[in-house]
Amino acid sequence: MLPTGIDQETFYQLALTFVPDVGAKTARALYEHFGTATHIFNAPLKEIKAIAGIDEKRSKGFRDDDVLRKTEAELNIVARHGINILNYRNGNYPARLAQCVDAPLIVYYRGNANLDAQKIVAIVGTRKSTDYGNRLVDELVEGLRAHEDMLIISGLAAGIDTLAHRKCVELNIPTVGVLGHGLDRMYPVANKKLAKEMMENGGLLTEFPFETVPDKGKFPMRNRVVAGLADVTIVVESAISGGALITARMASGYNRDVAAYPGRVNDSRSAGCNKLIRTNIAGMITCADDLLDMMNWGKSKSKAVQKELFINLTPEEQKIIDILQTKDQVHADELYHQTGYTSSQLAATLLQLEMQDLVKSLPGKFYRMN
Repeated sequence: MLPTGIDQETFYQLALTFVPDVGAKTARALYEHFGTATHIFNAPLKEIKAIAGIDEKRSKGFRDDDVLRKTEAELNIVARHGINILNYRNGNYPARLAQCVDAPLIVYYRGNANLDAQKIVAIVGTRKSTDYGNRLVDELVEGLRAHEDMLIISGLAAGIDTLAHRKCVELNIPTVGVLGHGLDRMYPVANKKLAKEMMENGGLLTEFPFETVPDKGKFPMRNRVVAGLADVTIVVESAISGGALITARMASGYNRDVAAYPGRVNDSRSAGCNKLIRTNIAGMITCADDLLDMMNWGKSKSKAVQKELFINLTPEEQKIIDILQTKDQVHADELYHQTGYTSSQLAATLLQLEMQDLVKSLPGKFYRMN
């Protein structure tokens, strides 16, 4: 029996996340084949097994009554606590995260922040920050406060994450914490009060259902969500093998921007940042203005100046620029239909624009103005 107010498709979308040993990539293959979650669960097992990666054992999970009981219980809990379930197949899922091939099928969200804000910055770093790192976080967040439609995210871990969230609360900047556990608990416990304050202008987000405890394996999963939500990931302080470096590398893998503050060459808590800069994974920044310049978010970039940059474009290039200026990002298929170009003509023109550093390609065949 479906919980009150829940339609069948929503029920099965959530149920898909409870099927044992079926991850996001496999689930996407199933969606691609069957079209809806409802069709997946109603399909013959032999047809489910025919999909790449689905063996006899895993296919039986789609007939497991325990999966349905867990789904019903979770939906009832979510309704009682005012939690939103955002499914990547629906329009309420964060657009940037949806572009990532390994993004979770669903995320649980409590809050009022716009997860598709115009500018989203992730600030991450060591749990054992120094006075140097603490000062950098304060100055960075302070430097971003004047920008409208800005969202700052982090992982609500001790150290740099906590400092970033706390400074946002102090300055009334929307901030969202991405958790490595369910929304029924808080880790570290010391951040319980901070998390409550964040709910007033921001929120909490996780891919994990209620009663999921934090453990070592959950945090890299959490880190990919942080990286996938943001336009740019900033590492303030990190050891050579810190979790913040994992987030930075994931962000780079998603073709997102990465920035890092340099530290002293003999400081172990800046060794990770220095390596990111040295290996060209991250751009070096020393202040908020450096970040704003890096992201072309500075106020001095007027529309009049931008138009001057495009004076020497060919008519074909200008047509694509005109389309891209109407949205944050546009899929290649939409460009194909709007321009009327052939596939080879479109690819060649986009390549020329990328070489001129005017257009940036994103995962999933999306493009945006650079």
